[in-house]
This record gives sequence, structure tokens and C-alpha cells, in this order.
Amino acid sequence: MAHLNEPFLFIIDYEAENGYVIPAKTIDYQYIKFSCPNNHSASSTKNDRHINWKIFPISFQEYSSKFTYVREQIQQGNSFLVNLTQPTKVETNCTLEEIYDKCSAKYKLWLNKQFVVLSPESFVQISDGKIASFPMKGTIDAKILNAETTILNDAKEKAEHATIVDLIRNDLSLVSDNVHVKRYRYIEKLQTNKGELLQVSSEIVGTLPTDYKTKLGELLLSLLPAGSISGAPKPKTVEIIKKVESYNRGFYTGIFGFFDGKTVDSAVMIRFIEQQENALVFKSGGGITSQSNVQKEYEELIQKVYVPIN
Repeated sequence: MAHLNEPFLFIIDYEAENGYVIPAKTIDYQYIKFSCPNNHSASSTKNDRHINWKIFPISFQEYSSKFTYVREQIQQGNSFLVNLTQPTKVETNCTLEEIYDKCSAKYKLWLNKQFVVLSPESFVQISDGKIASFPMKGTIDAKILNAETTILNDAKEKAEHATIVDLIRNDLSLVSDNVHVKRYRYIEKLQTNKGELLQVSSEIVGTLPTDYKTKLGELLLSLLPAGSISGAPKPKTVEIIKKVESYNRGFYTGIFGFFDGKTVDSAVMIRFIEQQENALVFKSGGGITSQSNVQKEYEELIQKVYVPIN
């Protein structure tokens, strides 16, 4: 459809085995809502209800066991960075659709009776033959004294971010030329139901071949899974993730996006809440390196179980 300049929505799961490609003119807005910075499906319904929010995370003991395995793999040289994630049961007085309507995020997606995404992280943006990616690595509570200086000067965070930027630069080199880092480690602010967070991002850009629209699907699939939610080197790290996480990520950490006929804007599907039978499950995690501290990583996993309220 891209080569015909026909707008469409696409949704691809973490393992790039399942997904949807839906022409814009056929989207049923009773079952799908989405919002990107420059495109959206429908206006959200006003909802003044206060969000009740209770979480039931994995125990520290269980997380520590998984963390130890990841650290052993890193020490053996099988990976430099592993994004370790886990599911957290949540209880709330809101439905997934109500959460979508009530919350604000750079990218939002709701699939009826399946999941809601409230993602701050771009995957790739394509415009005028240029491709850009915006890996996000590093999170800190804004209430911490000198939070911005602390996160930018933290040795572990510096190393983790540098690894991901290098990985994304290599990924973009598979599909584009003249790849370079345009912005490195800048701060973004996020409002949540737990208060303000600071997150660290970078911007990496490249130049696509003139015929990229004829193979847009292949281009996107060749970049999956996203480096920021897997690790480096990617193939071996994905094997480690599959062994240690012991649950199915599904659409969590996959991507969704919209092609408007000229440009592509897409997101990594994080800040993800899934309907599982009679329970809601929030999936979250963070990057583990040789310098990681198990207590801090456990706290970060829990800290990310939030919703970005209006």
C-alpha cells in the first residue's frame, strides 16, 4: 500500500510473527483507537474519574534469580546489554478504553478487549527519504535532588545508552546511508500518576534509497525487535531473553505506527497493559549491564508500572 500512497495503520508483535495492517479507510473505531503526534483515529472521551491503581509485582527474590542469570550471561561475554522485563498484575477502577481516553502519551493505541499502549518512545519516523530513530534509555524520578545531573552522569546509564545508540546506528545502516547521531542523551519529561519522570533519549538519522516505499514492510521487519527493548548483540541477547523471562511478551515491545501517504510515524509498544481473562497485566522492565545493581533494577521495573495521566 505504501507505494500507492494509501494510508494505513500497522501493528506488529515483539517476535514479528503476528500483526495487523489495516487500511485507514477500513478502521473500525469501535474496536481500535490510536494517536501519534501527527495522526489520530478519534478524539478521546472526557473522563474525570480518578484512577485507582494497585500493583502486584514479581517478588524481589524471583527477580533477583533472573537478574543473576542475566549477569552471568553478560560475564560470559554472551551479551553486553539485556532488557529484562516481567509482567505485573494491576487492579484499577478503569477499563482499558477509559485508561486510553484519560491518559496522555506521545503514542497511544487501544485494541478492544486486548491491550492499551501509552508509549513515550518513538521507533522510527520516515519523511522525505530520511529515517530517524529515537532510542530511550535511562529513567529517574524527577523529585530526586539534582535528578537531571544524576541520570546524565551515572556511569551505568552512560554505558547502557551508548550501547543502544551504537546498536540502533548499526540497525539503521542495514536500510539507509549516511547514518549519524543528530542528538545524544537529551532529557524528556513525563507526567504520570506517580509524579514526574525524566527519561534520556537520543536521535539517530539516515538516508533511505529512493524506492523505499516499495519495500516498506521489509524495511521495518529488518529492524525488529527494537534494540532498546532487546539488547546487544541482538541475536544472542534475544535468546537470553526468551530463556530467562519465562512469559510471552506478545505485542508488548512490538511496534505500531501509521503511514499517512507520505510519512511514517511509529512507536515501541511500551507502557503496555494487557487484558488476560479477568485480570489486567502491566509489562515493564529495564536494561541490565555488567554495572547494574539488582535492587535499583527491581525498583525501576516497578517504577515503570504507571499511567501517564492528563
